[in-house]
Amino acid sequence: MTRGRYLEGWERVGDGAIKMKPFRNNRAGERHPEDSGEDQFAVERAEMLDKQLRRRGVHDSGVLSAMAAVRREEFVPKEFRQRAYEDAPLPIGEGQTISQPYIVAAMTAALHLTGSERVLEIGTGCGYQAAILSHLGKIVFSIESRSELASSAAARLERLGYATVHIHCGDGTLGLPELAPFDAMLVAAAAPRVPEPLRSQLAEGGRLILPVGDADNQELLCLERHGNSFETRTLEACRFVPLIGYYGWKEPPAR
Repeated sequence: MTRGRYLEGWERVGDGAIKMKPFRNNRAGERHPEDSGEDQFAVERAEMLDKQLRRRGVHDSGVLSAMAAVRREEFVPKEFRQRAYEDAPLPIGEGQTISQPYIVAAMTAALHLTGSERVLEIGTGCGYQAAILSHLGKIVFSIESRSELASSAAARLERLGYATVHIHCGDGTLGLPELAPFDAMLVAAAAPRVPEPLRSQLAEGGRLILPVGDADNQELLCLERHGNSFETRTLEACRFVPLIGYYGWKEPPAR
């Protein structure tokens, strides 16, 4: 069994960055949760695919397969396990949430992943979105600003065998310049505007999906890079927790 390596941290002075704390990568060769034994939530997961995703227009076969494979109940607190497949976000601690299944699927589908991409996720949370992305991209780097969430997500993903996900703790609005460029980026928190470092770290032809807006009015945007220009499309209205950071909100916006 090959153990994952530690990814080196980094530090910049004078621009609001903090040193990234490295978390151990997951072990290659471990079984994914879909390979384990009894699946007591199989019916709920199948209903989620049909009623929440397909009926709302999510038909990408790869995304549906990933949503079927990842056991969402493993990523929510024990007291919410029976509600894991509800059509709603659920609390995961520290004022954060796991996004409702539909928005996870819709954002993932908008990236048009083919299996060869290096993906950057901002806002690891419990690790569920990163697990979904790992089924569709080549490698996933995910940044979480809250150390306890980052640590627990790293441990959870390792336990479940997601060997291609690497968790960092730090300011996600700064991206990971030492590992750029990225073919796809997904931001799971709402920023007042598109963080400039994320634009600069997006590869040619790459896509960036993120919510932009204040506490009450947000739009999900898709940016695609063509040289030094970015084609921008609005996908739909949404509501996310605020993205806190140097190029995000300095503190949560007032409602």
